[in-house]
Amino acid sequence: MHHGSALPEEVARRVAALKKADIVIGIPSYNNSSTIGQVAAAAAAGAATCFPGLRAVLLNSDGRSTDGTQGVVLAQELPPGVESLAFTYAGLPGKGSALRAIFEVTVALDATACVVVDSDLRSIRPDWIGRLAGPVFEGYDFVAPYYVRHKHDATITNTICYPLTRALYGLRVRQPIGGDFGFSGALARRYLAKDVWSTDVARFGVDIFMTTTAVVESGEVVQAALGAKVHDAKDPGSDLGPMFRQVVSTLFGMICDYEAVWKNVTGSRPVEVRGAADIGPVEPEQVPIDERRLVEAFRAGRRTCGHIWEAVLGRAALSALDALVASQDPGLPADLWVDIVYGFAKAYCQGAVDRASLVQALSPLYNGRIAAFAREARHMTSVEAEALVERQSILFEQKKPEFVRAWDTCLGRACLGTAPGRQRRRCR
Repeated sequence: MHHGSALPEEVARRVAALKKADIVIGIPSYNNSSTIGQVAAAAAAGAATCFPGLRAVLLNSDGRSTDGTQGVVLAQELPPGVESLAFTYAGLPGKGSALRAIFEVTVALDATACVVVDSDLRSIRPDWIGRLAGPVFEGYDFVAPYYVRHKHDATITNTICYPLTRALYGLRVRQPIGGDFGFSGALARRYLAKDVWSTDVARFGVDIFMTTTAVVESGEVVQAALGAKVHDAKDPGSDLGPMFRQVVSTLFGMICDYEAVWKNVTGSRPVEVRGAADIGPVEPEQVPIDERRLVEAFRAGRRTCGHIWEAVLGRAALSALDALVASQDPGLPADLWVDIVYGFAKAYCQGAVDRASLVQALSPLYNGRIAAFAREARHMTSVEAEALVERQSILFEQKKPEFVRAWDTCLGRACLGTAPGRQRRRCR
C-alpha cells in the first residue's frame, strides 16, 4: 500500500496501466451482493449510451465484503469502451475511505468526470450516469442528486443537513448527503488534498464533506433530477447507529472551519435542477416509522444526557424541553429544534463540552423532532410533507442572525454553563 493511499499497490499498478479515462464511475460497497449487480450493469450501460466514444472505468471500492460483492461486479458483461476494477480499499473502514480510493483513481487517470452511486440502489437507471456526469462535461464542478423521497426517508437530511447547509452557505442543495453524485476531476483532487482521512469523513461523514466543500470552494453546483430513490431505507426510529454521529460531527466541524464564509451569507438561493421535466410524477416506496420508539428515546435522553443539555441550552429552551418530555404527546416543534441545533453547533466549535458526548446528546432531541414531524405529516403525502421541510428551513434562515450574534458575543467556556466536570461525562 502506498503511504497515505486508499489504493492497494497492485490496484495502483493496474490503474497506471490504464493510463487515461474520460469518466470514472465508482461504487462503494460492503456486503451488497444482492443489489450491486443491477447497479453495476446500469452504470456501465449508462456510460456507454450517454457518452459513446468516451473511455469509462467502472470501479467497485469494497470494504472487505464476505458475500462475494466484488465477484458480482467482475462478472458483469461490459459494453465496448467500459472497463471494470473491483478491489478492497485500504484505510479506516467506511464509505469515505472507499470514496477516497475512487478519487485517487479519478486523479490518476486524469478523468474529466467522476460519478459515484450507492451500492444498494434499486431504482438506478442508465440515464442517471448521463444526468450526474453531463453537467461536469459542461463545466460544473459538482452535481447533487435531486430525488423524490418518502416523507420518513432521509430524516437526517430533512432535519439537519439540508436546512443547516442552506442557511449557512446560501445554496439550496436539497440532498447534500444523497449518496449519488457527479463531480469534476479537479474537485476530486481538492478532496484528496484535505487532511480529513483519519476523521469521520472516512466513514459516513463523506457526503456532507463533499457537498459542503463543493458549495464553499467552487460554487459551480447544479442538481440532477433522478426520480424516486428506492434503496435499503430503514425506519428512522430503529437505530441511528454511527451514521448520525459521523454526519453531524462532520457538519459541525466544517462550520468551525468555514466560519469566515457562512457569517457573511444572508438568505439562500435555489440551485438549478436539471432534467425535472422529463421525469413524470413518482410515488416513493413507503418507509415505516415507529413513533413510540422515537418518543421513548427522546424521554430517555432527558435522564441520560440531561447534564449536557443543561450545559449547552439556555433556561427557556430547557424549560420548554422539560414540559415536552412530561407531556402526553412529546416531540420538538420546529422553532425549538432550530434553536437547539444552533446551540449545539456553537458548543461543538467552542469545545467546552466533549464533542463525542455533545453529538450523542443531540441524538434523542433529534428523535423528538422526528416524532413531532411524523405526527404533523401523518395524513400528508410525501409531496405535501415537503412543505413542512421548507417551513423548517426558512426558520433556520430567519434564526441565523441570532446564531451569528451568539457566536460573536459568547466566546469562551463561561457562556456554556458551569461545572465542567459534569459536562465531560458521557451520556449513559
